[in-house]
Amino acid sequence: MNWRRKLRIVLLTGFGALSGHAQTTGKYLAPPNQVVAIRAGRLFDARSGKILRNQIVLVRGDRIADVGAGLPIPPGASVIDLSNATVMPGMIDAHVHVNTGGETEAQRTLIALANAQIDLAAGFTTVLDMDSRGGYNTVDIRDQINAGRVQGPRMQVVGESLNPRATNYYPDSRTGRFQEGFIENKNVNGPWLARAAVREAKLHGVDWVKIYTTQDFAGTLHMWTPQAELVNSPSLTFEEVQAIVDEAHRLGLKVACHTYGGEGMASCINSGVDAPNHLLELDQDGIKVLLQKRLPFVATLDDLIALEKGDLEATGGRNSRMKLAEQAIRRAVAAGVPIVFGSGATSSEVPHGKQANQFAFYAKWGLTPAQALQTAYLNAAHMLNYGIEKDIGSIEKGKFADIIAVFGDPLADVSEMERVRFVMKGGSVIRNDLASR
Repeated sequence: MNWRRKLRIVLLTGFGALSGHAQTTGKYLAPPNQVVAIRAGRLFDARSGKILRNQIVLVRGDRIADVGAGLPIPPGASVIDLSNATVMPGMIDAHVHVNTGGETEAQRTLIALANAQIDLAAGFTTVLDMDSRGGYNTVDIRDQINAGRVQGPRMQVVGESLNPRATNYYPDSRTGRFQEGFIENKNVNGPWLARAAVREAKLHGVDWVKIYTTQDFAGTLHMWTPQAELVNSPSLTFEEVQAIVDEAHRLGLKVACHTYGGEGMASCINSGVDAPNHLLELDQDGIKVLLQKRLPFVATLDDLIALEKGDLEATGGRNSRMKLAEQAIRRAVAAGVPIVFGSGATSSEVPHGKQANQFAFYAKWGLTPAQALQTAYLNAAHMLNYGIEKDIGSIEKGKFADIIAVFGDPLADVSEMERVRFVMKGGSVIRNDLASR
């Protein structure tokens, strides 16, 4: 989907809302006095991994007031009949990039908002944006969504990643006022400069900082050895990573780490970052560290699927990052390391709204269907910042009414997650394609 079509989605979403819910409330937030009863023929319990039958979910305002079988429906409540569907918590994608292009800052922001809305419509009611790639517009998008001025998923954001070579991890050729006003130029060369970069990110209003401890921006020529082994050129030093983690935690931020293996991966996991991503060469020594420090494994696959063809060409068909990911995930699952859903949704090659295809890979690589689904629920919620696990990740009394539904049984066919037909976020219905059924 090109940026013009994404821009059209944002505009249509906004205009459509003017004649509906937003007109009566003035915001994209559920009225605090609303009462909604959802009849759930099947309900996925994210804690137990089991399907419960014939449940009623009562929603008051933006929260779940109660859930259970045989609950009385209050007089005057709106009833949503999903008795022929499987009702589930809203999914969490802990690794997306909503900024995917645009020639001006306004275009970039509108496209980013469109991508976030596409994710929401696909059932991802919470996302963690893992690098805005040239600015901090994700902070503003997050805040406007929270204020109810625009529609979108709950967001936690990184802003710009921190790197030893200064500025952005990905090359940004834009010049002039935008470059000067929005692009950071903090060189993370040494622990004290690393702390300074974290402090500056904090002042921009981010929830997380992200680092890259394995450099892979050198290009395909430097990605693989002649023996088809992955090149893991380390980036930040262990002392720099330690300083970043310590400073971030001191300031109430969490730290995400992009890493593939080698010294870079060791620096990442031994320093205790909160979200180790990729971990393509995770071995038994690394697994021991993850278990000791109670760290999850954010296993991103959609971005690796997009890289598969190039990797196979570069290695003569002998290796790819996707193959390495399968081996790493199988080892982690066998050892009991928590797997967290993170897609890497970025662009036309890794499209927003399509990332639920990842569940099928998890289910093939050692997780049961229920465990595959749980990667996008409490596993992910527990990893996010601010103790948000108390508010999202399961359909339970007191939590936000972030609820989705599919027609079939996802425990029998996890591909059902790719066909979400109902989405509610915070008590507001985003879509309901099951009404006619």
